[in-house]
Amino acid sequence: MSAICVENLTRDFGEKKGVFDVSFSIGQGEAFGFLGPNGAGKTTVIRHLMGFLRPQSGRCAVGELDCWAKRDQVQKYIGYVPGEISFFEDMSGTDFLRFIEQYRGLSAANRQRELLERFELNPKTKIKKMSKGTKQKLAITAALMHDPQVLVLDEPTSGLDPLMQNRFIELVKEEKQRGKTIFLSSHMFEEVERTCDRIGMIRCGELVAVDTVDALRKRHLRSYTVSLPTEQAAKAFAKDFDGAQDGLCVTVSAKQSLEDIFMNYYGGNKND
Repeated sequence: MSAICVENLTRDFGEKKGVFDVSFSIGQGEAFGFLGPNGAGKTTVIRHLMGFLRPQSGRCAVGELDCWAKRDQVQKYIGYVPGEISFFEDMSGTDFLRFIEQYRGLSAANRQRELLERFELNPKTKIKKMSKGTKQKLAITAALMHDPQVLVLDEPTSGLDPLMQNRFIELVKEEKQRGKTIFLSSHMFEEVERTCDRIGMIRCGELVAVDTVDALRKRHLRSYTVSLPTEQAAKAFAKDFDGAQDGLCVTVSAKQSLEDIFMNYYGGNKND
């Protein structure tokens, strides 16, 4: 049984906005990256998974729970970091975390202290005085401190500095090793590449690819053949660039990053 299942999900907002016949599944203990430009439908899919939106057709499920019909249970089961975070700004971070503890009925033996130490977060400050990065750390702590089995993360490192981004990546890798299921929507290609087993790419509300990074690389492999003046030069060139020599010709394959693959699907050049 899949930990997350999306079947023929459609939500049409008009003017070609929404998601259309989207289907994918995520296995227990799998980390799944979700990529797409702004407005492609990533957050719309996430809102259906959280039970915030009712599908016009199709369905979403977490385990055996329908995300709309059983949304109260689904939301207890998931650790969710939203792309746009809203807090009670007049609270301190400490008061907010205490509120989350009470809301979830958590005992004192939750993961709050561990997460605060990992992200070097002092939650005593008023939320309205916190920087964006500090608010992001607070949101991550609130989402994970009840030790959920499924993580739904929408741009979770937005605003974090490189050190904290790396700590978050290590946390995700640890959670995956513990058997957690992770759905990660991000614009950070390195973050997705380092943590995710498979990747889904969405464009204009339609899923255009679902596969491993290695399989996507092979699908978009680019090879070039170069002619050299002598066989000795060809041999040296093949050695330097890990190419295949055939007489005076050498064929080399260009390795593509996840960002390159993304650009293949969405057009344009990353240097534009």
